[in-house]
Parts: sequence; C-alpha cells; structure tokens
Amino acid sequence: MTLDKARELLMVQAGFGGFYNGNSAKLILSEVSREHGQAAVDALIRECRLDAVFGFEPGTQFSGGLAIKKKGIEILNRGIHGGRNFF
Repeated sequence: MTLDKARELLMVQAGFGGFYNGNSAKLILSEVSREHGQAAVDALIRECRLDAVFGFEPGTQFSGGLAIKKKGIEILNRGIHGGRNFF
C-alpha cells in the first residue's frame, strides 16, 4: 500500500471515529509498518490526528491489528475504563 493510499483510508476512518473504525485504522497502520517502517506510522498518526481520534500515540507499534506499546499490549477500546484496557 502506498503512503498516499494509507493516508486516504486513515482520514476516512478518522472521520467516522468509532470503535470499529479504530480497528480498521490499526490494520492499516500494521500494513504501513510492515511496508514502510515505524517512522511512516508515526508520521501518519500525527498527520491524521489519530492521537486525538483513537488515542494512538507516536511510537506505538502496530502488528496484526494490535497496538503494542513498550510496556505491553494496549487494546484501545473507547467506552470502557476511560477508553483503554491494558493486558
């Protein structure tokens, strides 16, 4: 996937902003990470304001639809416990 296509898809998901759209964004970012690396993922998070919409932070790694932080796996789930559950 090109970065332009990923940006386009992420902007659509961010526009809807729901839980399922957050899952879709994770899958898109997983593919971007695999093809273009973490720097591209961080840039897209900032550019598409995914931090404000879904709570994604630059530096978070995305793999297989999971958001993986340095301190473990964080599954972002809006509406439960302030939006975040940690495992």
